Amino acid sequence: MSVLDLTPDQVLATTRAVRRRLDFSRPVERNLIEECLRLAQQAPSGGNRQGWHFVVVTDAAKRRALGDLYRRSWNLYLDDPGYVGKLIFDDEERNAVQKRTATSAQYLADHMYEAPVLVIPCIQQSRAGLSAANQSGLLGSVIQAAWSFCLAARVRGLGTCWTTLHLRYEEEAAAILGIPFRDIVQVAMIPLAYTQGTEFSPAPRDPLESIVHWNAW
Repeated sequence: MSVLDLTPDQVLATTRAVRRRLDFSRPVERNLIEECLRLAQQAPSGGNRQGWHFVVVTDAAKRRALGDLYRRSWNLYLDDPGYVGKLIFDDEERNAVQKRTATSAQYLADHMYEAPVLVIPCIQQSRAGLSAANQSGLLGSVIQAAWSFCLAARVRGLGTCWTTLHLRYEEEAAAILGIPFRDIVQVAMIPLAYTQGTEFSPAPRDPLESIVHWNAW
């Protein structure tokens, strides 16, 4: 197994949402995907239930069908007030970043099906009503594992991007993949591919003191 020469801090600071730099022409070896999934299994989960599942999609027809669902949802998202391209800040540099993000997100929407691998993290849970606390515990029991998967992929020269727009059509996605819709909840769709180049930098962020509250708000 060959991994990038990155410290833990560098991995955490440079695991980006990769869109335009995903290499759609290069297949990803199954053993690398399984290495990332084994590391994902080491994540904590509520009550140590380990109810996570990962649907790994390499079949071209199924990737195209999922890509169609994503694109349909993306087209609706363009009219949403929260669409990344409509967010305006009192900071020209940040606005420029938002514009680039919108452009790259559009690119991914157009090409999602071309990613050699689509990974859908899921959690085993009945769709009966859950309290807010239980919903948080449910998602926390799979998102940590899915993020560990993304970090493991970064170390192996692979790129990922956390997306959720396909969930607007989650039941259709379940039908495409044979997922038991009533008992298995999908939480994301993660394209996985080698990256064009492996150098990534930390992203600009707000000053720490603007988001941290000590002992009270």
